[in-house]
Amino acid sequence: MNPLQSPPAVEIRVTTRGAVSLAAPDYARAKLEAVLRRIHEPVLAVRVKLTQEPHHSVVRPSVAQAVVDLNGRPVRAQVAAATMQEAVDRLQDRLAAKVGKVGRRHHTSAWVDRRGEEHSPQHVERATSERRIVRHKTYGLARQGTWAAVLDLEAMDYAFHLFTDARSAADSVVYRDDRTGTHRIASAGTPADPAPGLTVSTAAVPELTVAGAVERLDLSGLPFVFFTDAATGRGNVLYHRYDGHYGLITPAQD
Repeated sequence: MNPLQSPPAVEIRVTTRGAVSLAAPDYARAKLEAVLRRIHEPVLAVRVKLTQEPHHSVVRPSVAQAVVDLNGRPVRAQVAAATMQEAVDRLQDRLAAKVGKVGRRHHTSAWVDRRGEEHSPQHVERATSERRIVRHKTYGLARQGTWAAVLDLEAMDYAFHLFTDARSAADSVVYRDDRTGTHRIASAGTPADPAPGLTVSTAAVPELTVAGAVERLDLSGLPFVFFTDAATGRGNVLYHRYDGHYGLITPAQD
């Protein structure tokens, strides 16, 4: 370490799951400290999670995830690799790239960072009859414009982001369309305004029960299903988790 550089003041909290080596947390802290020294905005908190998957069929069983609170704005990165050391090394690179792009806040399609996507955690194959909704997250959706939603999607390294469109007040979802290389938005109501590098779905969002959404997700082969819940009338997302089960995101009721 350069003697003129002081170590980051924020504590890097590391948690582990599975057979993670005793040396891995310190290694992760050292790698993330190098990222933090290049950040000029206040860093309020840093959380790291290291997971060693037990599945023998998984080619990349070592998963490293970090969330940095960048002056009140969370930035997240997650990678998987054959070994934990490789996962942490790749996490360092991916997080540094995301932090830099969040700081610049470019509202263009060039914001998309596909480096490291080939090292996303692998999905565990699980029979349909064994799948369950093992995580149900409910929260108040952010009311924001379309490009703010895109920035949140990329900053958090998510496959999709559920939000309420500020113009139309419609529950909406933004995601990366791998076929076109652009971001795409679907709304359960008035469609969002189109913008350069952003496509808007004109297909009607289906009204389903949760059980109906599960059936549609299994039949479609898609990573998630955006639907209007038949009971609440709100936009929900049912998605495939990496462990082979389902996750469900629902808006908090006003």
